[in-house]
Amino acid sequence: MRRFTVAVLTAATLGTVLSAVPAQAHQGRPALGLENCAANACHFDVPVGTYDVTVRLGGETAGSTAITGETRRTLLPETVTAAGAPVSRSFTVDVRTPEGEPTAADGTPGLDLAIGGSAPALADIRVTLAKRARQILLVGDSTVCDQPGDPYSGWGQQLPQYLRKGVSVANHADSGESTVSYLADARLWATVQPKIHPGDLVLIQLAHNDKQTDEATYRANLEALVAGVREKRGKPVLVTPIVRRWFNADGTLNNNTALLVNGLGVDHPAVTRSVAAAHDVPLIDLTARTKALVESLGTEGSKALYLYNEKRDNTHTSVHGATVYAGLVRDELVAQGLVPEGRTRVG
Repeated sequence: MRRFTVAVLTAATLGTVLSAVPAQAHQGRPALGLENCAANACHFDVPVGTYDVTVRLGGETAGSTAITGETRRTLLPETVTAAGAPVSRSFTVDVRTPEGEPTAADGTPGLDLAIGGSAPALADIRVTLAKRARQILLVGDSTVCDQPGDPYSGWGQQLPQYLRKGVSVANHADSGESTVSYLADARLWATVQPKIHPGDLVLIQLAHNDKQTDEATYRANLEALVAGVREKRGKPVLVTPIVRRWFNADGTLNNNTALLVNGLGVDHPAVTRSVAAAHDVPLIDLTARTKALVESLGTEGSKALYLYNEKRDNTHTSVHGATVYAGLVRDELVAQGLVPEGRTRVG
């Protein structure tokens, strides 16, 4: 495991340094800073909630630092710092139980962060309770969820790295779920809906496991999810499913397997588009975006997006693929005015 350098910074050398005297993270709790870090990890004993994290990266030598947290969420992309030129970065993180998939084990209480990158250099850290944060809640399946182990990753697991302080990702996607099971399981929709606050975005991508769901039921389930979000004064966003990497001989993905048309002939992306249009719901056409990308990369180049090399898996994405697909989601959120560009980062 890599170890990171807790740089000794001086005002004379580096200018004003973030105070290591932690502020109150929440009422009645001690301040939270570097004293909660050792080796390449930080643990903050905080209850469930939404927290702002501000880090100062860099030191006397050049560094390159990335931060992941909780169940392998990428919270800050690898950030390069020149020698003697530290930088500050901030992000907002959702701390929940269970910390990963809703039907999985609870995980470790509190907030856990891992400091990585090719040359990690964490100079300071400050964790405080977020006072003004907008949530992006995710409803989805294994292609979206916080996957617990390598080499798997859902695009929702990589989305936080594209967001700045003030916007958190609450990823309630769960492996194996369809629109039917997501609505039926009390650990899923019945638990997620009460967490929606006015103005929150709720991104809904369910299709991969609706293999035996007829069109009328699939449409009604999407409509129920949309209505449930609006009941809480949230803003639903329908997301068509990522494609499966299933090529035709001519190098296209124009087939039912790739484009999520189920065994009953239900065209999931088409129905999703139809529901979005009928109910004036913003649509992120991730099927179209991922199809174009995979076809442009071709049969060989697209392997790295999925787990073809590791698992002969053409459905689930690698960390690289999930990061690329999360970037497509970020681009659509900005293009449609759903998240201000100033609240996002390129990565």
